[in-house]
Amino acid sequence: MTYQTLTWTVDADGIATLTLDRPDALNAFDLTMAHELLQVFTTDAHDDAVRAVVVTGAGRAFCAGMDLSSEGNVFGLDESLTFTPDEFRTHYDEAPYAEGVRDTGGKVTLAIHALPKPVIAAINGPAVGIGATMTLAMDLRLASTKARIGFVFGRLGIVPEACSSWFLPRIVGIQQALEWVYSADILTAEQAHAGRLVRSLHEPDDLLPAAYELARSFVRDRSPVALGLAKQLLYRNSAAADPLEAHLSDSLAMYWTSIADGKEGVAAFLEKRTPQFTGKASALPPIR
Repeated sequence: MTYQTLTWTVDADGIATLTLDRPDALNAFDLTMAHELLQVFTTDAHDDAVRAVVVTGAGRAFCAGMDLSSEGNVFGLDESLTFTPDEFRTHYDEAPYAEGVRDTGGKVTLAIHALPKPVIAAINGPAVGIGATMTLAMDLRLASTKARIGFVFGRLGIVPEACSSWFLPRIVGIQQALEWVYSADILTAEQAHAGRLVRSLHEPDDLLPAAYELARSFVRDRSPVALGLAKQLLYRNSAAADPLEAHLSDSLAMYWTSIADGKEGVAAFLEKRTPQFTGKASALPPIR
């Protein structure tokens, strides 16, 4: 599919590169980009030919945040609606709430989070507002030494969006999350790394090669089903109220993998050969 604001390619190893591609606007996020990102993460990235996704930005920025030059409500929300919180929660995925009230960035991050494959952010430059919060739903973040990251919502009189109130404290801890949101400062790459927001720092020319190397190390000779289930288990059970919940879902995942790719994995180990897994991420068994 051809996109207006994105570039999407997949190499022979199944490593997809998703490039935010509005370099003249510092890859600012607009409603077209939002809809195209949803298309990628709900459809294109689910193709079994895709094993992992690396996300980066064209030019010198990753994403400069929401494009504030749009007319009307720049977030695409319907200011004419009147409703109660209960009405929204009950009907959030129906008209008029689905388009008129729901946070656009949150729809994107929920789609990223639901993808049963590794997603790696290669933050090559400024990542501000939604440019920062969209990366929180990605599994790992690598950053260029030129990167600058900002949770600047307080300066605009709005709140952190894109489900970041769920993701950010889980990544960096509640104290660090609150400090960054309260201050609304632009963080250097070094500050983001020290706060454990990003996994590693790289010189600009080394960033994408490092991200690709990491992605390949995750999927080479790995079962897509085991990988997808492991991602679900770690995210789901890190927020579970009791370890019994982890035990129950772990048990289901172990059962399904032990009678499928697990047989091949054990046989390959015993025979001292490379496994030939046949499971597909598009056919993950239920664990709930």
